Amino acid sequence: MSTGVPLASGKGEIFEIVLQFMPDWVQIPVLVLVILLVVASWVFKLKRKVDQRRARRQGPAVQAAAPTGQGRGADYLGPYAPQQPARQSAQQPSGADFLGSYAPQQRQGDGPA
Repeated sequence: MSTGVPLASGKGEIFEIVLQFMPDWVQIPVLVLVILLVVASWVFKLKRKVDQRRARRQGPAVQAAAPTGQGRGADYLGPYAPQQPARQSAQQPSGADFLGSYAPQQRQGDGPA
């Protein structure tokens, strides 16, 4: 038995029932706020899509994959790769040598036995 009038969704019916219990002077501001929320969500979705499209167009060029045997992993991280520790040569001081004036002073009698 179809009357030709589309049925409202459950959410719409609940919204109408809630509005009926409100005074008339509250119904109009509530409706305006709901409409503003819907329009604002559309605007934000559209802005996000535009921003994503611009980012894809202006993004950095994608590097081609390296042939096999040429390294992988951190080789492709560029400036974000972890720094390799510097190799210590025999001339670089270590330990208490770095303490400078805070290093313990050796006395005349102290020394290797």
